[in-house]
Amino acid sequence: MFSFGPTSLAAGLPAAAVQSLAFSTPSLAHLGWLDIAVIAIYFVIVIWIGFYLKGQANTSEEFFMAGREMTAWIAGLSFVSANLGSLELMGWAGSAYQYGILAAHWYWVGAIPAMLFLGMVMMPFYYVCKTHSVPGYLKLRYGQGASVVAALSFAFMTVLMSGVNMFAMAVVMKVVLGWNLSFSIIVSSLAVAAYVALGGLRSAIFNEVLQFVLIWGGALLVPILGLVEAGGWSGFQAKLAANIQSGLVPAGDYTHMWRSMGHFSDNPMGIHWTGIVFGLGFAISFGYWTTDFLVVQRVLAANNLRSARMAPVIGSFFKMAVPFIVILPGLLALVVLKNPDGNLIHLVGEDMVKGNPGLHSYNEVLPLMMVRYMGPGLLGLGITALIAGFMSGMAGNVSAFSAIWTYDIYQPLINKNARDEHYVAVGRWATILGVVVSIGTAYMVMNAAGIMAYVQALFSFFISPLLGVVLVGMFWKRATKEGGFWGLLLGTLTSIGLWAWVYINPSALRFVALSPDAKDMAENMYRALWSVIVSMGVNVIVSLLTKPKPAAELDGLTYGATKLPTEEPVPFFKNEWFWTAIAGVLFVALNIYFW
Repeated sequence: MFSFGPTSLAAGLPAAAVQSLAFSTPSLAHLGWLDIAVIAIYFVIVIWIGFYLKGQANTSEEFFMAGREMTAWIAGLSFVSANLGSLELMGWAGSAYQYGILAAHWYWVGAIPAMLFLGMVMMPFYYVCKTHSVPGYLKLRYGQGASVVAALSFAFMTVLMSGVNMFAMAVVMKVVLGWNLSFSIIVSSLAVAAYVALGGLRSAIFNEVLQFVLIWGGALLVPILGLVEAGGWSGFQAKLAANIQSGLVPAGDYTHMWRSMGHFSDNPMGIHWTGIVFGLGFAISFGYWTTDFLVVQRVLAANNLRSARMAPVIGSFFKMAVPFIVILPGLLALVVLKNPDGNLIHLVGEDMVKGNPGLHSYNEVLPLMMVRYMGPGLLGLGITALIAGFMSGMAGNVSAFSAIWTYDIYQPLINKNARDEHYVAVGRWATILGVVVSIGTAYMVMNAAGIMAYVQALFSFFISPLLGVVLVGMFWKRATKEGGFWGLLLGTLTSIGLWAWVYINPSALRFVALSPDAKDMAENMYRALWSVIVSMGVNVIVSLLTKPKPAAELDGLTYGATKLPTEEPVPFFKNEWFWTAIAGVLFVALNIYFW
């Protein structure tokens, strides 16, 4: 569970006070001139990219959709990089410390099937109908009502998610440099506001590709050196077992993904395999990867349909590899992360750190590991990687918010007939607005026990109900605008209502998550599943009682009423179905190996 509490921004302070505020906590490391140079060069590059691409973001198609000129590789790397923000880097590293390799489910079961489904099944409809957003697809399929509900909920979610990335970056600055959280949040958001407002989606995509390279280059050293110190995977397992036996680490199976899923009480996450397969693997994963405009927007920018289908497939291979730089450091910290006196560091929830400056939270595990293993120059690269992750995640949310606000809220509800230049200007100002609001939402995360618990709750509120409505509309010609509207609205209210029920009465968890032994993450998974079931069920029932659209109006929107474009034959090694099969086999192999 998470709760929101009052906080305040440190704004309007004189320079001396700001300097005192900025360095109000002790730092774990001191950056040398080489480290500072690496970070400074990165900031110069990203701002330069924004200015350079400003001349290519003059029309709405260029600003919001990058002119639909991206190749499959650029769109694919941007697709996975937009998701690989500091939220992912720090949140799931912290979750790995808490739950073990179970956290890798969010990269494999919780991503790969949905990414492949998006590319092979859903992209033809998104791409052929030339929509600018997922709410835009709902407008074509269901009408204005469902589109507005989706746009409002998604706009709200994107600024909340952007705030998560701000908070994660501020944690890095606090842990490594000793900067105050408020100071870090305000300062670290300026560069993103600049380059997204200047160059739009094109600037965000090119920076995300750069950030993808930096993230891997900066974070790769930590798991390699950690494995060396631990004595390899077998050595790590032996040391972990010894720490569990001595009580230094809570009891649990940290190195297997499925063996401990037979009962809620058998694993540290407190979840059953049905929650992982149906709650995560379907309700949240398919909801995020196929309907969250943050990632879909990158694929819609592809230069043709084959590139649009290949982009998620390319991204799936990199997604399967991400646990090596995210999950593994969190696991290794259970045996190698120590205090100066040689004793093992014990990390706690974010809510327990407040008022206890000597403690470190789960969310700090990755920067703590970086400080442990990286020397001058390399530490600058590692910090740059985390900054790149922050900017990637935040830019993705802010650019998505800008498009949703302009196309799906401002244009249909406020100003329907303005010139194209006006909408581009609105998009730029929406970018600034998104950053400002995100600064406020960053403070909500401070009262969450962990970043990922907060994020999964947001997904269950806004993403999962949307999945049910999109799937019914895309695969059932009988679905009506009334069914879509009420399905989405009641599905969303169901998820929020279930969260409020457990928040007020914690014993209700046994009903929402099907067991009194379930924990917070299990609640998120099952709540998401119930919201999908309600949104689909309401959609079907209401649609059967109302009048559907004629089949002729569903061309390009629904299977069975659409003639998809044919693609030119290519050699098998360039065919998207061939690489989809390879990705599927690799996905199954990983789950078997870590069973």
